[in-house]
Amino acid sequence: MSWFQWGGRSFAGGVHPPDQKALSQDCPLTDMPDPPLLLVPVVQHLGRPAVVKVAKGQWVRQGEVLAEAAGPVSALVRAPRAGQVTAVESGSTASGFPGQLILVKPGLPEDPVEAARLGEPVTLEPLDPLRATPAQVVERVRDAGLVGQGGAAFPTAVKLTPPEGHAVEFLLINGCECEPYLTRDHRLMLERPGPLLEGARLLARTVGATRVVVGVEDNKPEALEALRKALGAASEGIPVEILPVRTKYPQGAEKMLVEAVTGRVVPPGSLPLHVGCVVQNVGTAIAVWEAVAEGRVQTDAILTVSGRGVLRPANVRVPVGTPVAEVLDFCGGLTADVERVVVGGPMMGVAQHDLASPVVKACSGILALTGAELGPQLEPGQCLRCARCVEACPVHLVPSRLARLGEKGRVEEARDQGIEVCMECGTCAFACPAGLPLVQWLRLAKQQVRELSRRAS
Repeated sequence: MSWFQWGGRSFAGGVHPPDQKALSQDCPLTDMPDPPLLLVPVVQHLGRPAVVKVAKGQWVRQGEVLAEAAGPVSALVRAPRAGQVTAVESGSTASGFPGQLILVKPGLPEDPVEAARLGEPVTLEPLDPLRATPAQVVERVRDAGLVGQGGAAFPTAVKLTPPEGHAVEFLLINGCECEPYLTRDHRLMLERPGPLLEGARLLARTVGATRVVVGVEDNKPEALEALRKALGAASEGIPVEILPVRTKYPQGAEKMLVEAVTGRVVPPGSLPLHVGCVVQNVGTAIAVWEAVAEGRVQTDAILTVSGRGVLRPANVRVPVGTPVAEVLDFCGGLTADVERVVVGGPMMGVAQHDLASPVVKACSGILALTGAELGPQLEPGQCLRCARCVEACPVHLVPSRLARLGEKGRVEEARDQGIEVCMECGTCAFACPAGLPLVQWLRLAKQQVRELSRRAS
């Protein structure tokens, strides 16, 4: 059996929620006009918050550095549009992360000379992708402010610098997009397959991978066909495989994709790197190609707006820092029967209490869900000991037991039974017939374990 035939497999566990992709999958990417005010967070990535380098009243060019990275695991923040900094204040992102917001009012000053200077966006000197060294690519990615587009928002430059002693065999490009409703990655694969494949080869050369696989769930036949067609016209270089994988949630999780494509299992507490793999999202591959070959910096987010509670579902490109309410207004506004707005997907996204929260670099979607989509809101019952959560858990935990330990504050026991391995993917809650809020208790317990570890150190 050749290595790529592993793609017919998937992983143990998982669930099959209704995909709801039809609402937006045929909507081409469109550009949203600039909003009146941009609220640009300095926390748009995992790691240390960026450090503000501008002051109130300062005029900035599109792409100019607003906040610098604060160490190796951090990412700089660039101005989404030219304009004037009106304030630097405390706030939070749509994901609930607290931190500083840099408020930028898009526009140009009245002085024509200054307006001409500020009206020219900041770009970086393009590099030859075939000649650029790994160090040059990593530096470019860092200067562009790129973060992973798969949801975790890990600084991309860090992921492209594997530590010594960890050889990379596989570069896996994640085109699964397993969360219901979301179709941003689907549109990118349809509309920009060439840059995606060239970006994949560039990433592979950077990390030293010898095999490149683009994994796409088999409910996206048009995307698979577009990639295969582009592959035939692509430049020579590292071979790329376009591989359908089974449609199942959470197939797009890194460890699940590694298992489906390569047959390798990432041990608990380890990373794909420990089994010779690096995983990048399709949007990240395109962004890296643009940063290197075209000198672009990250100023926009590409996301899906969907759900039956918004009048015009769409896939849109918006300036980073755009309030959620402005994006929804651009898509026709909310219907009268909308009950919940979620940033991200319905399984792992965050319900919003304030639609003024801003979009960040890695935002994948904004969903407006009606009562019919949410289903009946039942009071949680008692655990039935049915083990459906155990069968569904993709990382082989016992979610009901861990949630009960978290609820009772038995943090050490939860840690010893592996709660830190939990991805918070929501499969257990989806499978639970008693409607138990398993993910909430698991998240709380994980936070308590982290606090316990900090006190111990």
